[in-house]
Amino acid sequence: QVQLVESGGGLAQPGGSLRLSCAASGFPFEDYVMRWYRQVPGRERELVAGISYSLIATYYVDGVKGRFTISRDNAKNTVDLHMNSLKPEDTAMYYCNAVPHYWGQGIQVTVSS
Repeated sequence: QVQLVESGGGLAQPGGSLRLSCAASGFPFEDYVMRWYRQVPGRERELVAGISYSLIATYYVDGVKGRFTISRDNAKNTVDLHMNSLKPEDTAMYYCNAVPHYWGQGIQVTVSS
């Protein structure tokens, strides 16, 4: 059974930090490109960051470059999103994705004072 389980979300103050983690099981994790997406109500889901199988290549949407870092541990089947210098506009539901097929249930991140 394929599972992607996100954790680490919650409330943060502007300028603060959060680390999201996604634990994968039920498929060959090391063979999949992994991505984080986010979505706010009424808007399309947005790609935030991605990381290749071998950890060499990473991608970030312009609005998070320099603030967010994606990482993965193929031995532990986890992919993390380290979020620093958080802004209110980072508030969204964040989703882990094993490209293209598998999705987590999502986890809420709220940035507010």
